[in-house]
Amino acid sequence: MPRALKIILILLLFIGFFEAGLLSSYTIITSEAPDVKGLIDLQINTIAEFFSSENINNVLIKDPEQVNITNKADVAQNLSTLAKVDGVDVDNFNVTTYSGSSGEILVNITTLGYASPNTKSGQIILSGTPDYIITATALANRTNKKITVDTSTLKIMSILKLHSGSNTN
Repeated sequence: MPRALKIILILLLFIGFFEAGLLSSYTIITSEAPDVKGLIDLQINTIAEFFSSENINNVLIKDPEQVNITNKADVAQNLSTLAKVDGVDVDNFNVTTYSGSSGEILVNITTLGYASPNTKSGQIILSGTPDYIITATALANRTNKKITVDTSTLKIMSILKLHSGSNTN
C-alpha cells in the first residue's frame, strides 16, 4: 500500500473516531439523540469562519510603523498621571501603529517610568535608572506627516516593575 494512501486512511479513521466520540458524548450529556446534521454543520461553519479572509488578515503579523508625535510633553504628563509615577522618559518614547491610513489611527506607546527616590537611613539616593516600563494605547489624528495623540483617549495597558540588580541587605 502506498504511503500517501496509508496517511489518508489514518486521517479518515481519526476523523471517524472523533465524530463517534462527539456524538456519544452529546448523547450522554443531553440524554437526547444527537442532531448529526446540525453538529456536522456547526463544525464545518466553525472551520470555514476560521479560514475566512477577514480572520486570515487579522492573523497575519504585520510590522508596526514607528511614528513621531507632535505632543510628546502632553502625552508624557498624562501618562505619568495615569500610571501614578513621578515622570516618564520623553526622549525614549516608542510610538508605533499598524494603521497606514490618514485620519484617526490607533497608536501603541511604550516608555520608561520613574518613581520617587527612596530613602535609606536618612539618605536620599537619586538614581538615573528607570523603575517601570509603561505600555499604553491611544487614538491619534494623522494629517500629512504630523501625528497628534488625543490625550483623552490614553489608556494604560500594562505597567511592569523593573527589578534592580543591586542587593540592599
